[in-house]
Amino acid sequence: MKSIYRALAALIAVGVLVQVMAIGLGWFTAIKDVDDGLVIDKNYEGNFGHEVHGIVGMMVIPVLAILLLIVSFFARVAGGVKWAAIVFGVVALQIALAVVSFGVPAIGALHGANALALLVVARIAMRRATPAPSVVEADQEAAV
Repeated sequence: MKSIYRALAALIAVGVLVQVMAIGLGWFTAIKDVDDGLVIDKNYEGNFGHEVHGIVGMMVIPVLAILLLIVSFFARVAGGVKWAAIVFGVVALQIALAVVSFGVPAIGALHGANALALLVVARIAMRRATPAPSVVEADQEAAV
């Protein structure tokens, strides 16, 4: 269970990186499309990058966060439940910030900053489940 906990936390961290890449792709594609004559108005539904950002952010990462929280009760990870709950809370805040940002675009800056917080707390959760190298392994690495 500890390895499942670690994998779920790692997938959430990777999901944040996918989110950053997807939204970058989405908006740079939109800018190029505008340069090519596209008019973006209230009927614009976005492009592939926006779609990936929406799916990963509203479905994939939340499901991973719920699974991490469930697994945390069975995995023997020191502080695992606490860090899984923090990850879940940061994901919930991220979704709330996204929803509010459509009405108050300035909140979008907090959405971006909170994504970095999610990356950090997911990595902390992952590292909590990563076994520390033994003294023998550390000595072997130092000898190389």
